[in-house]
Amino acid sequence: MDAGSLIHIVRGGKGMRAVNKPDKLLLDNPNLFTVLCADANIGSIRESFFVSQVGLKQQVHYHDKGDFIVDDKRVFEIGGASKTSAQLEGNPNGYVVADDIEIGFENKIPLWLFGLLY
Repeated sequence: MDAGSLIHIVRGGKGMRAVNKPDKLLLDNPNLFTVLCADANIGSIRESFFVSQVGLKQQVHYHDKGDFIVDDKRVFEIGGASKTSAQLEGNPNGYVVADDIEIGFENKIPLWLFGLLY
């Protein structure tokens, strides 16, 4: 199903760390949620959108302190407009990717901006 562009597999890390953590499966295209899921989880849709946009050119793994780490440098926590950066405390390379906001501030980036990466 991965080769058919139905799912995107997000690994837990590299080397032994990848072996210890299970993979995270996301639908490759967030539009598939409306077809395949009667009651789709908005968090899964947001994560699917983020990974589908960023994962084309960068390596995306999931992370202990946030949802994803990109290129082993930047940690992203995905959520709605009220999402805080509490999970990312102390990480200068940590960012909140928020849905339902139009402009960002400090380390909070609107989710829709990642659609421009495609």
